[in-house]
Amino acid sequence: MEAITSGFLLFRQGGIVMYILLLCSLFVVYIGMERAIFYTHMDSGAAFAQRFYTYMKLGQYDKARTLADESQGGLAYILRDVFAGRTGRDVRAYIELQSGILMAKLRSRLYYLSVIVTLGPILGLLGTISGMIRAFSIFNVQTGQSAAITGGVGEALIATAFGLCVAILALLIHSYFTQRLDRIITDMELCFSALETMPREKED
Repeated sequence: MEAITSGFLLFRQGGIVMYILLLCSLFVVYIGMERAIFYTHMDSGAAFAQRFYTYMKLGQYDKARTLADESQGGLAYILRDVFAGRTGRDVRAYIELQSGILMAKLRSRLYYLSVIVTLGPILGLLGTISGMIRAFSIFNVQTGQSAAITGGVGEALIATAFGLCVAILALLIHSYFTQRLDRIITDMELCFSALETMPREKED
C-alpha cells in the first residue's frame, strides 16, 4: 500500500503532462490488445502457408483446396475464393485487390503507435522543462532555496522518465506487429506464387 501511495505522489509531482502520458499509455495498451485479437483471427499462420505451398508444388490441388477451406485467416479466405471461382475473370486483379485490403486492415492503428513513440519523450521533456521553470522561479538568496530548486528539478525529471517508458512500450508493440505483418506478407507472396503453378482449369 505504501508503494502505491508513493507512486501516486510521484505521479502527481510530474505535473499535468503526466495525465496526458497516462492517456497515451492506456491508448497503447488498447491498441496492443485490439491488434492482438485481430491478428489472431486474420493471420493464417506460417505453417498454413508452408503446407499450402507444398501441396501446390506437388500438384495436390485437392489437398490445397481442403486446407484453405478448413483454415482461418485472411490469406485462407482469399485462397478459398480463388478455388471456389468467386474471383471473376481476372484472378490476378482479384488477388491484388483483396490482399491490398487485407494489408490495410492489418496496418490499421499501427501508425498511432509510431506517433506515440515520438510523442512520449517530447511530452516528458515538456514536463521536465515546465517543472524546472517552476523550480528556478523560486530562486533567491535566502537559506534553503537551493534545496527547493534541487527537489523541483528531481520531480520534473519524473515526466521524462514516464514519457520514455510510454515510448518504449509503444515501440515494442509496434515492432512486434510490424515484424508479424512482414511475415504475413511473406506468407501471402509464397502462396500466391504457388497459385501460378496451378492449371487454369483447376481454378474454375
